[in-house]
Amino acid sequence: MKRKSAAHEHASHERWLVSYADFITLMFAFFVVLFASSQVDKKKVARVAASFQSYISHGAVRQEGVVNQGPRATDTPDASSQALKALSMAELAPVKDSLEKELTAEIAEGKISVSLEPRGLVLSLREAALFPAGRDSFTPEARPILGKLARSLANLPNQPVRLEGHTDNVPIQTSQFPSNWELSAARAMAVLDHLMREHQITPQRMAVAGYADFHPVASNASQEGRAQNRRVDIVVLSNTAAALEPRQKPDSTPPAAPGSN
Repeated sequence: MKRKSAAHEHASHERWLVSYADFITLMFAFFVVLFASSQVDKKKVARVAASFQSYISHGAVRQEGVVNQGPRATDTPDASSQALKALSMAELAPVKDSLEKELTAEIAEGKISVSLEPRGLVLSLREAALFPAGRDSFTPEARPILGKLARSLANLPNQPVRLEGHTDNVPIQTSQFPSNWELSAARAMAVLDHLMREHQITPQRMAVAGYADFHPVASNASQEGRAQNRRVDIVVLSNTAAALEPRQKPDSTPPAAPGSN
């Protein structure tokens, strides 16, 4: 009887060791998971915090890597875009009213349209107001129009400005412009060069984009629709949208002036 009892006690002792080993293994795995979870990318945490702060301050959240470019034809309005538009309205509505009064004749003739989007104030200049067909050189009436716009931009020294070139969907293939991409970008660049050289708009505020025919505002099926799509948009970003733009680093050196050594 004693021998049987000793064997029974020995078997129980071994089972306890197995359970203990399992427990230790689970604890090890648990601490490995805790350690891995603690290794958070500090930059991502900062971006999440900035997004949350933006939501608290402005009622809109910027998702990581995504910038609100304003509504397009296929967008569905939501609470975020409506909140941004309300902020743009409150901030830039006086500028819009002033421009509409100054450009009454050009607006009435259909050469310019002025609108507010969630990203800011959009001044859309038709091709007929700026350029001959298929070219990036200005018409005689373009410079007075750009002068009026430049005076308004000078009164908004802190707002970034985007110059966006657009075309219709009719292909172009010349020695100067192999496609609508080159034409749309060249026209935006021509406006940029004029604003900087003739009206001293600082280059740090400016950005240029060529969209070819991929962001139409009207149907390309009609002549009138194509005329609306051939345009250069001058976009004055609101403070909310401007906060999402790239900024110059404090320790970076500004580019040298042309012709300097």
